[in-house]
Amino acid sequence: MVCGVKTLGQFIIEKQADFPYAKGELSRLLRDMGIAAKIVNREVNKAGLVDILGDMGTTNIQGEEQKKLDVYANEQFIAALTSGGECCIVATEEEDEIIHIESPVSQNAKYIVCIDPLDGSSNTDVNVAVGTIFSIYRRKSTVGRATIEDVLQKGTQQVAAGYIIYGSSTMLVYTTGVGVNGFTLDPSIGEFCLSHPQMRIPETGYIYSVNEGNYVHFPDGVKKYIKYCQVEDDATKRPYTSRYIGSMVGDIHRNLIKGGIYIYPTTSRSPNGKLRLLYECNPMAFIIEQAGGKASTGFDRVLDIVPTELHQRVPVFIGSKLMVEKAEEMMLIYTSKFSSVTEKAETTLEDLGVIGGID
Repeated sequence: MVCGVKTLGQFIIEKQADFPYAKGELSRLLRDMGIAAKIVNREVNKAGLVDILGDMGTTNIQGEEQKKLDVYANEQFIAALTSGGECCIVATEEEDEIIHIESPVSQNAKYIVCIDPLDGSSNTDVNVAVGTIFSIYRRKSTVGRATIEDVLQKGTQQVAAGYIIYGSSTMLVYTTGVGVNGFTLDPSIGEFCLSHPQMRIPETGYIYSVNEGNYVHFPDGVKKYIKYCQVEDDATKRPYTSRYIGSMVGDIHRNLIKGGIYIYPTTSRSPNGKLRLLYECNPMAFIIEQAGGKASTGFDRVLDIVPTELHQRVPVFIGSKLMVEKAEEMMLIYTSKFSSVTEKAETTLEDLGVIGGID
């Protein structure tokens, strides 16, 4: 071990005192996530060399085609959490229902894990960054078998959340509600090492990330914000740069470091939004807020939403605080909170930016 390098395991143990109610269980649970991440990273990195790319020929609960790596990552994280014994329920984007871990130790475990095993997996075929997103809750029930009510908790109840990005290097970024820290995997020693301590997202930035291919289906408030980003203004260093990877982990990781906003709004085709509250929006919102940013539905704080369904979808505006607040301002002026998501979007010359400007 190189002198001065702090591993994920060492860091977790040092910070265990932040959780006076825990007796090492959360630390071991985070360790288990790190172990599974190394296994998935190995397969992602050699995906082009083995028969692990492409479709399984099946769909998940979301109606999306499952990639082979999706299924593999799902199995590996479930296996790691099962063997670790610190988790009584796993809720995963790839499964219709919650998974009870039935081992004698796990039945009385204190924690619930919600996970998107491989975010952006459609990008693996073209060698673009993908990731894992996870969220950890403390079990509410005290007797008997844990239930779905233990899973359907507000994002403010998270005790930890994180993501792993499998890119040019592999990083694990997580928070336990006391700041955000990033760890880069050193393949020479097989350890995640502290590389980005106390991460902070800039208060504003110059990158906006949204799938502009869906522009005609966006609410008016989002269209107006995109126009705002594109109009030249020296005082606010506009126009901003458009960057969209198609992997939530990749886009938010970049914006966390450089400053920016990521938007996945409601559309006329997805009136409730598309991203999942439990597996994507809540954990990312917790991380970004802990780093000094903001996460909103366009009107309300993401972490204050009370989940009613396991696979509930919500719109999300997340990133640098001032950029999110500007987008919220546009939504408040130009979009009705209750009616816009059900109205059919219409394309006009002004929508396409041919005429008109920012009101």
